[in-house]
Amino acid sequence: MPANVRPQGYQPCLLALLMACVVSAAWAGDAETADPGLVDILTRVPDARIAMRYASEDNFVGAVVDGYERPRCLLSAAAADALAALQAELKPFGLSLLMYDCYRPQRAVDHFVRWSEDPSDQKTRARHYPREDKARMFDKGYIDRRSGHSRASTVDLSLVDSAGRELDMGTGWDFMDPDSATESSAVPEQARRNRLMLRALMAAHGFRNYAGEWWHFTLVNEPWPDRYFDMPIR
Repeated sequence: MPANVRPQGYQPCLLALLMACVVSAAWAGDAETADPGLVDILTRVPDARIAMRYASEDNFVGAVVDGYERPRCLLSAAAADALAALQAELKPFGLSLLMYDCYRPQRAVDHFVRWSEDPSDQKTRARHYPREDKARMFDKGYIDRRSGHSRASTVDLSLVDSAGRELDMGTGWDFMDPDSATESSAVPEQARRNRLMLRALMAAHGFRNYAGEWWHFTLVNEPWPDRYFDMPIR
């Protein structure tokens, strides 16, 4: 159709509405489903401990999270190599990395959003958010519609000793509470020192901490800062 010919019944406002719908749909489905070449952390750090709880019911959702078909820690090669260098530094002290979460498919993030919008589901409240209102998870920054984890260079982790015991960090992982802030003064002094040690070690190897969660780190020079992936973990 020639550009200067309008279809019968053309309405500029209707066209604008349709274009808005197209743009909205594109945003919702723009997570990439092709594997960009993620690596299993165990190929770089064979002595890392793996506790991928989103592949089980032991998490704040209380169910296996969408996209977690296997309990594997997948990351960009850059992030995995940085963690390998850190592990080499930890090993003489009898410490190892404990991986809670690595690459996270966008479909898992969508699962979190659906969970947050269901006020009737409170079965994990006592363990994961005893003092928080589930309806304010977005406002408080505990949940978002996009996650750095989906860019494959963000990790949730802690440290264990040679016996496999987790170092005391004052709160558990994915504890949605002000006490989980890295510099919280509400936790015991040793736990605070452990948090600051972990942050310093991660910073020395190129990771930036999210101040609201002592366990959450993103590689500063991540290879895909504007890309989000959605292939399942298999």
